[in-house]
Amino acid sequence: MKIDIIKLINNNKLKEIIIEIGKIGEQNDMPVYIVGGVIRDTLLNRPTSDLDILVVGDGIKFADMIAKQFSIKTVIKYKKFGTAMIPLNGINLEITSARKEVYKHDSRKPEITYTELNEDLRRRDFTINSMAVDIRPSFLGDFYDPFDGIQDLKQKIIRTPLDAETTFFDDPLRMLRAIRFSTQFNYNIDKNTFDGIINTSKRINIISLERIRDELLKILSSPKPSTGLLLMEQSGLMQILFPEISELNGVENKNGHFHKDVFKHTLEVVDNITEYTNNPILRLAALFHDIGKPSTKYYRKGTGWTYYGHEDVGAKMFESIGRKLKLSTKTIKYIVKLIKLHLRPIAIASDTITDSAVRRLMVEADDDIDDLLSLCRADITSKNEYKVKSFMNNFNFVEKRIVDVEERDKLRNFQSPVGGDEIMEIFNITQGPLVGKIKSMIESQILDGKIKNEYDATKSFILKNKKSIIEKIKKKK
Repeated sequence: MKIDIIKLINNNKLKEIIIEIGKIGEQNDMPVYIVGGVIRDTLLNRPTSDLDILVVGDGIKFADMIAKQFSIKTVIKYKKFGTAMIPLNGINLEITSARKEVYKHDSRKPEITYTELNEDLRRRDFTINSMAVDIRPSFLGDFYDPFDGIQDLKQKIIRTPLDAETTFFDDPLRMLRAIRFSTQFNYNIDKNTFDGIINTSKRINIISLERIRDELLKILSSPKPSTGLLLMEQSGLMQILFPEISELNGVENKNGHFHKDVFKHTLEVVDNITEYTNNPILRLAALFHDIGKPSTKYYRKGTGWTYYGHEDVGAKMFESIGRKLKLSTKTIKYIVKLIKLHLRPIAIASDTITDSAVRRLMVEADDDIDDLLSLCRADITSKNEYKVKSFMNNFNFVEKRIVDVEERDKLRNFQSPVGGDEIMEIFNITQGPLVGKIKSMIESQILDGKIKNEYDATKSFILKNKKSIIEKIKKKK
């Protein structure tokens, strides 16, 4: 069977690269194919900038040939895996030797052996990724699909080429990839394949959390992330990887009072926030925003179920989770901030709230105030249309207050207009905790509206109140 894959690809740059690589293969008597995602996405008419090249032979040597032909100096080589990466005119090019790879029982690194095309296709994760097209000029378009991947594309099915449990045992990350593809493409996971995930779920523990993090972010980047999150829960992967999310499940009854299912609510929040952002990190914050609820849940007679302080508990919990996922310090601080503040905007949605409360929220949220408000809007999951309308009107009011205060006070990246060096000079003190305490007191006065957020007004206040400032700080001790 032949497929005119070159004609189907709608990226001219990609076409030119494929044709040239095919010529290199033929000139050097090396069978060379495009495989995996580029075929899948082309058949689905989806854009792609990834190009996977499979060589029957030495992939590293072939990568050097490609680099020479295209005058590329940078070739990232993984000799143990027979794989190389080449950044080529905006295309993510990966060259791989046809191979088999198997994970040992307790290893995160596979054992590699080199093989022929059909054997390589057998070891791949899913049938829709187990297709290959020869790109040598003399064989151009020869299509290899030993597991009916093209049929599964038509029927929108995620299925493993071989026995599912064997496939997932060999590379447990494939369990998350199955869920990710199902979520991205809105495909069903074949029953035997999903049963394989359930039966092999515990093996996910051998996969590094960085790789798990990357798959989770891809699930969250899909149009409807809840699909994948629910599959993670149903398969048992969520309980193993993120028990903090699984613990949100369920509803408890106390004297006829039921609280809402926080897991279901969380899925709704994550879906809601897709309307406001494509940023997977903000979506990650939505996923973890209520993780403090199970440990703070308490039934109060006459009041019902409460979760006092869950935002602070959840923020603290995420610090540990973020470190495990190897997120950057900046990203962890960002998500911790959003979790900690996610109740605050609705608390200031009142005519009686002072500008001081608005200023303090703005200073704490700083440049992330817009993301915080997006999270808060997404957090409204009531089925009561009146409540939803009321909450949304409240947020509109809060946003207007923030804009008004910002225009007057210029609070973005707020700090005392009079810096530490000048404070030391005015008070005749050396560097130390006292400088920070004076700055903090001055900033508090500005936020309370007692001093304008301007250099001259702030310095004048300090000079007039030097003595009382020191006395107040001493009393606080």
